Amino acid sequence: MKIFKLLSSVVICLAAGFIGSIFTTPSIPTWYASLIKPVISPPNYLFAPVWTTLYILMGIALFLVWTAKGKDKTKSALIFFFVQLGLNSLWSILFFGLKMPLLAFLEIIVLWIFILLTMLKFFKIKKAAGWLLAPYLAWVSFASILNFLIFWLNK
Repeated sequence: MKIFKLLSSVVICLAAGFIGSIFTTPSIPTWYASLIKPVISPPNYLFAPVWTTLYILMGIALFLVWTAKGKDKTKSALIFFFVQLGLNSLWSILFFGLKMPLLAFLEIIVLWIFILLTMLKFFKIKKAAGWLLAPYLAWVSFASILNFLIFWLNK
């Protein structure tokens, strides 16, 4: 049963990434390629492996909280987790799908806050689960700066 929950947790997170990729992939060679990007912008080939790794780490964190004892704290933490996961997919829709970097930037700030709140809730349930979200928070911090700079350079 635990292996099913682990696999389900990872698949749920990868599915959020897949939803985002539906909006991202078509825009990379067209709209995104036409944007002025800051010097800190990583090469396009790095995004898929980084995000895949982050989604797997998120899935493991989800599994650790889902299977933790003390369900009273778990429900709230899971709600925050799924809100941030939805916000994660929404960012791709706003930035790549709707091509609205300013709105995407405002949304990524809300996403960042929800990731932090989720981490804090996860720490209270299972410290390892909170730490597994740290690389995600770091990457979204970087992505926030990148998002803002792309907006600023292309306004």
